Amino acid sequence: MEKEKKNKQLIAYIREGKEFTVKQKILLVLYLSVPTILAQISSIIMQYIDAAMVGHLGTVESSAIGLMATSTWLFGSLCTAGVAGFSIQLAQYIGAKNDRKAREILWQSYFVCLFIATVLALIAVVLCPFLPGWLGGGAETCKLARNYFFVYGCSLPFVALNSLTSSMLQCSGNMLAPGLLECVMCFLDVVLNMLLIFPSAHYVVGNMKIYLPGADLGVVGASLGTALSEIIIVGVMLYILALRTPMLRLKKSDAYRMKKEDLVRAAKISLPLAFERFIVCAAQIATTVIVAPLGNVALVANSFAITAESFCYMPGYGIGSAATTLVGQSVGAKREKLALSFGKITIGLGMGIMFFTGVLMYVFAPEMMGILSPDPEVQEIGVIILRIEAFAEPLYGASIVVAGVLRGAGDTLVPSILSLVSLWMVRLPLSYTLAKEYGLSGVWIAMCVELCFRGGIFLIRFVRKKWLRIVQE
Repeated sequence: MEKEKKNKQLIAYIREGKEFTVKQKILLVLYLSVPTILAQISSIIMQYIDAAMVGHLGTVESSAIGLMATSTWLFGSLCTAGVAGFSIQLAQYIGAKNDRKAREILWQSYFVCLFIATVLALIAVVLCPFLPGWLGGGAETCKLARNYFFVYGCSLPFVALNSLTSSMLQCSGNMLAPGLLECVMCFLDVVLNMLLIFPSAHYVVGNMKIYLPGADLGVVGASLGTALSEIIIVGVMLYILALRTPMLRLKKSDAYRMKKEDLVRAAKISLPLAFERFIVCAAQIATTVIVAPLGNVALVANSFAITAESFCYMPGYGIGSAATTLVGQSVGAKREKLALSFGKITIGLGMGIMFFTGVLMYVFAPEMMGILSPDPEVQEIGVIILRIEAFAEPLYGASIVVAGVLRGAGDTLVPSILSLVSLWMVRLPLSYTLAKEYGLSGVWIAMCVELCFRGGIFLIRFVRKKWLRIVQE
């Protein structure tokens, strides 16, 4: 408890204009990063469990989820793209000690993000009968994929609420609550999946025979279990944010109305980010179109390998979130040198951790794929492509954390353009060319090359410090 208090006092140093030692900066980065990393890891474990449970139903069921994976990423990313436009403003106003304005931003963010999520949910529901066929799925796969995507589409408003509430708590300096709640959500997802995916059955545990009821919903059960666990956790996070966070707690004296200048600034930050996420996910969908003709085994191996790899890069996203908070509050406090220093520390930490996780992925690739699929052919292909991808992890980490740093400063346009160039001028042409000769391995070689290229150009953007000029404008 005493340690928690000291760490919160360190965050207050940013607002109060106090100087940090190097040790204090590193401790603060770790304090903000670790809960988010644990939350990201729990999220990946949840995906592992989902994939493993569905994987034991059969290859067709697994390919149905794999077919729709990139589409769910696209809708989820667009759904949450507006979050950054408001959370970055909130972090900067907190850094400037303007808590009342931070609360105004918070209220507006909920109205805008829920509106966007509802529109996207309606679009997803309308598209779900046609999308699996457009992506090249077979008749049996498409039937399961349609039902899976329908449930996901209906849950988008809660996906937006979860992302927004978690991001607002993090930008206020509270990394612990959303981190712990993400872990609880993982546990809920496991329990609900067991009840919804499989039929009722008796299980033997030691000398005990346990009866577990089940809805036998298969693929739909996986989607429904995740949605329900998200709804439960969102309610708890909203309570913490609106009633238990002093600087953001709702007050009757505040004016809760939409303000043009706040919305315009949010749009300037969020639209480039939404564009970036769109082009990233569109490239992933295009990759799925390249992979689908290679057969169900390749499609399943590709989907499961992406799930396995995410264990390695999610720590990078946790550190990137911490970077956004620290840089955003430093910028709001007019402390550009401190923002630059936090940027260097978080980038170094992100690259170091992802180098380590890349080594682990290379060594334990057989075990990682063995958990996800009982199919020997899927396992064999998955191990090969995971080991290819392991070489890209350090520079992939650089691109993730640099993006977090730049977001904290409000620089989202140039990173979006860099991602566009990297994905559509490097990854996709290479994937299309190499897939003809090397199959799925060729697609992942192209991905490895592109991620290294993207990390390099993002590091150049950071080192040139042009993002600090955006702060001063």
